[in-house]
Amino acid sequence: MTTPRFYWLLFGLAGLVIAFFPLRFHFSEPQEREFRIYASQYAYSPAKLSANPGDTVTIELVSTDVVHGLYIDGYGVSVTADPGETARLTFTADHPGAFRLRCNVTCGALHPFMIGKLQVGTNSLLWRAIGLSILTALAGVMLFKPPTQIKTA
Repeated sequence: MTTPRFYWLLFGLAGLVIAFFPLRFHFSEPQEREFRIYASQYAYSPAKLSANPGDTVTIELVSTDVVHGLYIDGYGVSVTADPGETARLTFTADHPGAFRLRCNVTCGALHPFMIGKLQVGTNSLLWRAIGLSILTALAGVMLFKPPTQIKTA
């Protein structure tokens, strides 16, 4: 008969595997992705971009009102667009993860809130959170399961 201690050890090991084991996903061959982002005071449209690792990403930044910039954290690339003009930025998305897009030109009082997101690859934190949630639910069921009764003869 297995002991509760064995189950907790098993749940603990499963939790460590879910949390720290590298996730491998099959991605398509690298391709060229083009995005057109409209920048107006305090917002990018669209604010979320997605690419696969290895893709060549081209961003066209169109400023609709004042001078705006676009800086991608983690990549160290930026571009600036004057009002009514389009500026282009091309780079290779070779770092998987989620990266913030920020306006790097002071464009007004709410400038610090002008942000967006570039997702390169899948969101592994989401999948890890789902796995750990399921594991926690199973552990809760095991913890609150009524004890089995032993019949004596």
